[in-house]
Amino acid sequence: MRDKKLEILIGLATLFFLAHTVDHVARDLQWPLTAQAVPFLAATAAILLIVFGALYLYRRGSIGARFWAIFGAITVAVGWLAHLSPYTDQPVSYIYNFYRSPLAAGLAVGSLLALMLSLVLATLYAGMLWLQSRRIKEKPGNPTESVKGGLPPTKRVT
Repeated sequence: MRDKKLEILIGLATLFFLAHTVDHVARDLQWPLTAQAVPFLAATAAILLIVFGALYLYRRGSIGARFWAIFGAITVAVGWLAHLSPYTDQPVSYIYNFYRSPLAAGLAVGSLLALMLSLVLATLYAGMLWLQSRRIKEKPGNPTESVKGGLPPTKRVT
């Protein structure tokens, strides 16, 4: 079942991901682009392909909130490890201090923090939707409940 709020949260996270990608391009890539840029650009393209492909499947009803909850949890963990953990080589201070302009530095850090916040919100919301859908399916007498043991849901013995 499609949820418009979840789609909006995923869209916002995608926009902030693109903004954060621009920051990475400015900080990490040399111009003109060299072969060292290929892994970064390939990873970015793969992430966007997964997101847009999953949105397509979500709108068709092929995947649900469970996918977004799991995918979101993974992306939050990766984002935390990449920029917020004590073991990262690119903490928020590094990103901020890279730029000469306080405005550019603020935009770069703001896009990262907005990305992380939107990912956390989307993940929590998807998790809530997933749990709600499980409760509905487990409710006795629910017509969407799968038939177990060959008996119709209304004639099951508990």
